[in-house]
Amino acid sequence: MDLTQLLAPALLGFGTGLALIVAIGSQNAFVLRQGIRGEHVVAVVLVCSVSDALLIIAGIAGIGTLIKASPVVVEVARYAGAAFLVGYGVMAARRAIRPGSLTASGGPNALSAGAALTTVLALTWLNPHVYLDTVLLLGSVANQQAQDLRWWFGAGAIVASAAWFSALGFGARSLRPFFARASSWRILDGLIAVVMLVLGVRLAAGA
Repeated sequence: MDLTQLLAPALLGFGTGLALIVAIGSQNAFVLRQGIRGEHVVAVVLVCSVSDALLIIAGIAGIGTLIKASPVVVEVARYAGAAFLVGYGVMAARRAIRPGSLTASGGPNALSAGAALTTVLALTWLNPHVYLDTVLLLGSVANQQAQDLRWWFGAGAIVASAAWFSALGFGARSLRPFFARASSWRILDGLIAVVMLVLGVRLAAGA
């Protein structure tokens, strides 16, 4: 197997993971806030990245085990994943029509390291959406790849998560004007809508 065959699922995982992570939400807003204020940025970015990595690995391994135990799960996971991708694409398209902005809200008081870590852990692990994104959706799409390529897909998704949170946290001061503009989110959500809809149709078709 040559490098191109290995990179293809990794790039697909990177694009899919990035499309799911890049959205206006409380976790991203908190990372942006900490980055702008320069408070505990390394710890916050690590928590987000490691948490996503663990959830992605759990999703790929867990759904892979279910598929081995019951072949019918392949079809259920495929159509459920396709429906979720299409639905996500439609929601992204609606956001592109009516874009918002990502701002770092919060008062002037600094957070202690413990408070910052507790907050980011809660925003990550108590959010039901993160389980749909990482465990169910990424796990399902990964397991549509060949058996020896699904972990390359997972690696791509993990790299996308780490790259996004690193850029958001460490580049927050320079990125803040970009995320505050509705037009920026219109472009991002438009791209996300196209990617998700194409992936959803391909997954439903068994491609």
